[in-house]
Formats: sequence, structure tokens, C-alpha cells
Amino acid sequence: MAETYRYAYFAEEKLLNSLSVYNTGYEKCHPGYQWGPGVRDHYLIHHIIRGRGCYTTQGKTWHLRKGDTFLLFPDVESCYRADDEEPWEYAWVGFAGNDAYSMIAHTDFSMEYLVQNHSEISEELFEKIRTVYESNGNTFQDAVSMTGGLYTLMGFLIRHSSGGKKREDFQADYVNRAMQYIAEKYSYPISVEDIALFTGVSRSYLYRLFRNSIRQSPKEYLLEYRIRQACHLLTRTNYPVQSIAHSVGFEDNLYFSKVFKKYMECTPSEYRSRHH
Repeated sequence: MAETYRYAYFAEEKLLNSLSVYNTGYEKCHPGYQWGPGVRDHYLIHHIIRGRGCYTTQGKTWHLRKGDTFLLFPDVESCYRADDEEPWEYAWVGFAGNDAYSMIAHTDFSMEYLVQNHSEISEELFEKIRTVYESNGNTFQDAVSMTGGLYTLMGFLIRHSSGGKKREDFQADYVNRAMQYIAEKYSYPISVEDIALFTGVSRSYLYRLFRNSIRQSPKEYLLEYRIRQACHLLTRTNYPVQSIAHSVGFEDNLYFSKVFKKYMECTPSEYRSRHH
């Protein structure tokens, strides 16, 4: 069996907002080498050069081999493991930024299709990823060079895709992704900047998407969502108003009461008295 090897780069800083390479490299794994289960805070593409392994996420497992490419989405629990007999070699690149999701949306990858077979373009795809790796470094110039290589890689994947989603589809995905984040994190002191960062777009673009889709700004939707959750707690529990404020993401009790009265036209205590 050939010796294992690993060439890897991990960025110390994220110097570009539009698109930043978080890590990249290529590796021949030890038999049975496993990463996860765990989550990443960025997108991560692996392309298998040779060998075999398996990839598991969202209750589904794929058994993969040379020519296959698999994608990890941010904040989605995943696990991947090299075969015991024929461990895989793969090249990878991890990235995030305002442009990341829109580029993914134009490829054949999606949350439903996390694995693609790229046997016909395997060597070229490997070279594109290796070019990103070979541009590595920690200066701003290096970051620009790596991002340039990543744009080239994504352009290559888009060119060899079936067309990806329509513009309207991935705009709706941005809004849905932001709403999902709010539903999961509303109890924490998250901001619109946090939502935009998770969604992978700029704050101003997210604002336009929300206004076009639901006639509300992201901030208005977040506040309204928190107030709806507060109403449930006020009617179904005996928690103090201050505790409920903290439970739905408000650190300032007075601000919570002010926002609550704006949406419900009464104070939290009055609402509880009427509906408990």
C-alpha cells in the first residue's frame, strides 16, 4: 500500500468578504480515517482522486469512489470516512463569503444533491483545487490569489453543470435559509449581521430580498418572530416577564416591553392577563 501524504493550508485570517478560502489541500488518508460527526462553519468541497470512502449527513450515507465530489454545507452535521481496504485520496477546498451560496446554487450541488460524479473532468477538477492550494499564504496578495483560483474552480464547476437554479430559486433559498437561522437562534442575541453572514450574502442584499419577498426587513421579521414566541410563553407558562424577554433574545427588559407594545398594542403583563 502506498504511503499516506497530506498537503494542507489553513487560513489564519479571512481577508475578503466576497469569498475567502478557509482551507485547502490534498491528502491520501490512512485506512479508516474519519472526520466527524461534526459541523463546519463554511462550505467544503472534496473531490476523490482515487480510492473509496463514505459520506454521511442528514441520515443518508453515500459510498463514494474515484471521480465523485461531495459538498458539506455550513452548520450541517456531517461525517466522512476512508475505506479500510482502499482508503481514498482527495483534494479539498473550504470557503465562505457573500458570493459563496450564489455560486453553489449555479452548480448541480444543493442540500438535496450533495454528491456529484465528475469522472469525466476529474483530472482537471483536481488541478483547479491544487491551483488554489499552491497560491496559499497569509498576505492580502495571497488571499486574492487563492480567491481568484477559487472563482476559477467554481466557474469550471458551473460550466460543467446542468445550469443550476434559476435566479428566483436561489433568492428564495436565501430568504428561507435566513428564516431557518432565525427560527433556530432567535433566543440568542443575534443581529442582522449574524443572519446575513450565515446566509452568505451582504446585509444590504438580504434587506432587498426580504422586502421583495415578504414586505418586511430582516430586522422587522426577527423582532416579530421573537414577539410571537414571547406570546406563546406568556400564555403557556408562569415565567416572569424578564425571563421571557431573555428567553426570546432580548437582553434589555425595557426594550422588550417597548417592542412588545408596538406589535401587540399592550404590555406583556396586560397580554398575559387577557390570554392566560
